[in-house]
Amino acid sequence: MNTQRVKVRRIVEQTPEIRSFELVPCDGSSVSFTPGDHIDVHAGKDLIRQYSLWNGPDDRDAYQIGVKREENGRGGSAAMHTLKEGDEIEVSLPRNNFELRSDDGPVILIAGGIGITPVLSMARHLQAMNRKCVLHLFARSDEHLPFKNELAALDEVPIHLGLVPPELDAVLTRILSNPPKDARLYFCGPGPFMDLIENLAKTCGWSSDRVHLERFSVEADSLDLDGESFELVLQQSGVTLTIAEGQTIIEAMEAAGLEPMTSCEQGVCGTCLTTVLEGEPDHRDLYLNPAEKDSGTLIMPCVSRCKGKKLVLDL
Repeated sequence: MNTQRVKVRRIVEQTPEIRSFELVPCDGSSVSFTPGDHIDVHAGKDLIRQYSLWNGPDDRDAYQIGVKREENGRGGSAAMHTLKEGDEIEVSLPRNNFELRSDDGPVILIAGGIGITPVLSMARHLQAMNRKCVLHLFARSDEHLPFKNELAALDEVPIHLGLVPPELDAVLTRILSNPPKDARLYFCGPGPFMDLIENLAKTCGWSSDRVHLERFSVEADSLDLDGESFELVLQQSGVTLTIAEGQTIIEAMEAAGLEPMTSCEQGVCGTCLTTVLEGEPDHRDLYLNPAEKDSGTLIMPCVSRCKGKKLVLDL
């Protein structure tokens, strides 16, 4: 994977938990991105994490990311919060799993907490294009509201603070009800918040092809890693492994002394995306779209398995 060296130019305390980072390419080059993009940040040895860009259309000299410190996380956010201005790190080139479509219909954006980052970038681009959009932002309190300066520059940003069920359900239902046929919905935030919006969108009559979301992580107890053992052949490596019940492909590879490229280990980031050469994958991820899953040619080995007895991968 191609990487580039960047310097931390500026760090801003957005909230007690969220810091924003301006990352400037050390070679002086400008940055190229699209709204919804993210970058892989090499935060330490064998520690790669994905962070969405919140850049506006004119922010071409630095990558702008936001990082929420997760007290019970896997180390990435803690490592990022130790960075100082002037430090240098490696990042990937931007890539997009949360693309802003180019049609002209109205857009509803919904964000919760740190989920604001990709959605903020979308809002800034849409406003620059004079496209009709509204960004609904949900946060615990005003103290936990990030990017206030950037939000103030947007035309329509209803702020919803401290809502709990059933009030939250009622507000979201009001936002999602009676959608125009040409409208699109984009949302990002904590898992339960995302699940609620996804379910309410269906109830309110949104067509699935007009609903777009990005998950930063999934709840640990929602990961389905069960399944029967199967034979795994790594074509390039010339290695054959037995994947045990409850063991992931990535775990088996690491146990065999291999070093697969991986990051989230939850099937959401796309880092471990691999080509299937033979066998039928049993998809457990949230990264591939339905068409990609139906093709049977790709797999996320951090969570997905094999429906048969043998799987051959291009690794």
